[in-house]
Amino acid sequence: MALTQRTQTTRKPWFSLADRSRLTTILIWLALVVGAVIMFFPIYWMFATTVMPKEDAYSRELMLIPQTLIFDNYVNGWTQSPWLRWYGNTLLIVGVSVFGLTLFGLLAGFAFAKYEFRGRNLFFLLILSTLMIPLQVLLIPRFLLVANLGWVNTYWSVIGPHLADSFGLFFARQFMLDMPDELLEAARIDGASEWTIFRRIVLPLSKPAIAVLIILGFTARWNAFAWPLVALTKKDMYTVQLGINFMKGEYFTDFPAIIAMVVLSVIPIIIVFLLFQRYFIQGITRTGIK
Repeated sequence: MALTQRTQTTRKPWFSLADRSRLTTILIWLALVVGAVIMFFPIYWMFATTVMPKEDAYSRELMLIPQTLIFDNYVNGWTQSPWLRWYGNTLLIVGVSVFGLTLFGLLAGFAFAKYEFRGRNLFFLLILSTLMIPLQVLLIPRFLLVANLGWVNTYWSVIGPHLADSFGLFFARQFMLDMPDELLEAARIDGASEWTIFRRIVLPLSKPAIAVLIILGFTARWNAFAWPLVALTKKDMYTVQLGINFMKGEYFTDFPAIIAMVVLSVIPIIIVFLLFQRYFIQGITRTGIK
């Protein structure tokens, strides 16, 4: 009787801790794979639509894999409108805007993070509160301001309002709060000017923050639609997003050609992300922004 009890107490459980850990890992990876498929399927379907004939794209039968690969939709979409002009407009507007928001964001963020002056916290909260104002509320007063400056249908009508923003200041300030004050004081003792400190010390240490500001700023300004639609009325001044909207017809819309241009419009964003993704995650984690 005692031997039987001892055998029962020493028997191993049928589902060990190692098996539970292995099963948990499998379930996590399964959930990640399912989530990745859900996220990337619209991208795949968008690309698949652009390389299939129009009759297959408009067919009621679901074709996950194109039966015939063609690139006529890209050719038709590109030749229907002045895309080179629109891409040039967008690159110029986005390039100047991103340069401005990055530079001014770093300068203002450095000032609010490392300098003591009266009303610093109040000014910072006032600037930060502007993030709560919807864009739709600003469209009319912003247009009146741009019209009084004579900037309508010019590059500055889109660049000017986006040359700096509150988020850039906030992000740069959060990042620079972790910079050691002793390093800056040592440079001042050595006789370095404030501009030299910013250029020689602050900027090299702010590469992760610069990468985040460039990626987020480029993505937001490349995809901007509402304000360019108000500020730009001439076809030659259109951006890429306005050009895609212009392709809609009154009686018929060539959706495969439009989707093909959407695919081409995503390429610059992917290139910018790949160029700066090395510092992107580091910049996000160091600011504490989730």
